[in-house]
Amino acid sequence: EIHIKEPIEKEVNPRLLPGELLLCEASTVYKYIQEDGSNRGTYGKLVCTNFKISFLDDDSASDDNEPQFKNKIVGENDITLQCVDQIYGVYDEKKKLLTGQLRKYPEKLIIYCKDLRVFNFCLRYTKEEEVKRIVSGIVHHSQTPKLLKRLFLFSYASAAPNNTDGRNQTVMFETLEDWRDELERTKGNVKYKAVATNEGYRVSEKLPLYFVVPICISEESILKYEGRGIPMWCWSCHNGAALLKMSAFPKEQDDSTSQTQKAFLDGIYKTISKPPYELLKMDDLSSSLPSLQDIQTAYTRFKQLFLIDNSTDFWATDVKWFSLLESTNWLEIIRRVLKKAIEVAECLEIQHTNVLLIEESATDLCCVISSLVQVMMDSYSRTKSGFQSLIQKEWVIGGHGFLDRCNHLHKSEKEEAPVFLLLLNCVWQLVQQYPPAFEFTETYLTVLSDSLYVPIFSTFFFNSQHQRDTNKSGESLKTQGGPFRFLTVWDWSVQFDPKAQAFLNNPLYAEKPKPDKSQRKTARFKHQRQLSLPLTQAKPSPKRGFFREETDHLIKNILGKRIGKFINSSDEPPNSLREFYDSWHSKPVDYHGLLLPRIDGPEIKVWAQRYLRWIPEAQLHGGGTIATAAKILDLMEEVQSLQVKMDEEHSQAVSGDVHSVALLRNSARLSSLFPFALLQRQSVKPALPTSTWKDLEDEDDLVKRDDEFVDLSGDML
Repeated sequence: EIHIKEPIEKEVNPRLLPGELLLCEASTVYKYIQEDGSNRGTYGKLVCTNFKISFLDDDSASDDNEPQFKNKIVGENDITLQCVDQIYGVYDEKKKLLTGQLRKYPEKLIIYCKDLRVFNFCLRYTKEEEVKRIVSGIVHHSQTPKLLKRLFLFSYASAAPNNTDGRNQTVMFETLEDWRDELERTKGNVKYKAVATNEGYRVSEKLPLYFVVPICISEESILKYEGRGIPMWCWSCHNGAALLKMSAFPKEQDDSTSQTQKAFLDGIYKTISKPPYELLKMDDLSSSLPSLQDIQTAYTRFKQLFLIDNSTDFWATDVKWFSLLESTNWLEIIRRVLKKAIEVAECLEIQHTNVLLIEESATDLCCVISSLVQVMMDSYSRTKSGFQSLIQKEWVIGGHGFLDRCNHLHKSEKEEAPVFLLLLNCVWQLVQQYPPAFEFTETYLTVLSDSLYVPIFSTFFFNSQHQRDTNKSGESLKTQGGPFRFLTVWDWSVQFDPKAQAFLNNPLYAEKPKPDKSQRKTARFKHQRQLSLPLTQAKPSPKRGFFREETDHLIKNILGKRIGKFINSSDEPPNSLREFYDSWHSKPVDYHGLLLPRIDGPEIKVWAQRYLRWIPEAQLHGGGTIATAAKILDLMEEVQSLQVKMDEEHSQAVSGDVHSVALLRNSARLSSLFPFALLQRQSVKPALPTSTWKDLEDEDDLVKRDDEFVDLSGDML
């Protein structure tokens, strides 16, 4: 039985961006609400353009009940073509992956998105010809390989008006002056120099136009092997030690070539291992960290836990949540990456040793580790503009292959790997452990991860600066005009109005260093989906394994000792590293100094806002961090209004620049995953024939609560 909301009478047309073309559409499409098996939903029109897939119902025609955190480019029922992960058709209640040419057309369409939304469409009441057009169109435009110039990025850039440059304070690192300023900021200009050797890309198309190398490196050395084997500067520590990266030579070569290259490298190392460069420690990341294939495999398993079609699937996985979470290995990869960043920080901070990160191209894991180290050691990188400048320097200009790693063109799944997403997951661990140290919020990180799939910004849609520059000066698809004016993702006004942008800024950011550590352990809310693996004893094993370490951690906490242990299943860290870690964690946190992440078992958590935001069962109605944020913003607004009154009383000029955010008045009506998921209807837990549910019958079930206040002193998602 279908609970039908009658088809809409009035015509609803999609809102098209400049350069956006309507390709195909189908009327009388039924969109299911995915919460339960009741088949409730709404009728509407399903359209496909050269930018997005969009579902339009009668609510789309009005601006009433607009979400308070509205994205101006991508609506609630919009899916950009780059955001489509997989498309399934349902034939006689059986799911089948849809690719290429279709012989038979499905009665239901399920679209899984890269931002973890799941859309269910019923085509049973749609005209057959329209079904063929819309299904073929969606599959073709979102799943088949395409040329770079066919990306909507170019259509938009050629048709959109010349918008103002919204870089704000973000340093783009597109000029020699930007690099010199960064050298001066970090006091690295004594030992390092910015070079323009690659102007015109005469050294290599993979390298940026400008970069920084040790002063002693000659131009001839840079030219000799197309930039390979040259240590490139990332950042300088306050004590003069520097973080460098280098692309390695190919491993499989004949003896004479490898001998020549070895002699070349020896010469480079000798040059920079003497004063004023002091010691140099080399770290080959390809051997000390998981491979890109391992990272991709782990993330593919991990995301399946959150791509949930219905309520029954959620509760089925909830019974074995911990084992499923551990088996993905995603949290363990995050732990290993954070541990590597701590190792590098210890070399720079304590040993005053230069660290050279080595990788085949120096554009994947090198970017992750160098960025993390800077976030941990440089408080400027924890400001919004500083973090954006860091992404520009290490990733965009640094040559990370966003086009291939995100598989935007659907050319090769072998190249795909969520490397940038791995960095954001690692940074999120630090943000949730030390909130006052960051000027931006987890919402900012979530929005940034979503922007990977919005092809109106050039930031995440090229493999290198050379690729972007050569395509920027090309001709548009229709006319032979001037160079394309690509937007940068750092202009947040393109996606959000000022009220929505307030959620990207942390109101409790510590402007000045505070002597006291204000991180406290809080009681756990008793029925919530835990986001880290639990402190429980597993099977005894001869090795000091995962759960053994966690049990030790619990015992030490009970005894009142904070002795951190690194978990890497097989090997214990060097004593000096453990001492560095323990010593730092035994002191109060300086929010503007060095930050070391806690990496004990349960400290590595799942990024709840990003991964659980579309799942109603995982929401705390009236609770979570958003309830806290609501109270804080209310207090800030009250303080600001009092300040205005005081100024008026003293006849002082009122600035008028009072950014009050009156969005969150009634926090009880919001859920823990606001602003992305608004309050939804409650989900009824199915009566599964397992003893597990009988054990839970006497507990207060989270999903049965509706619009209740949750004690803010409890642990929150």
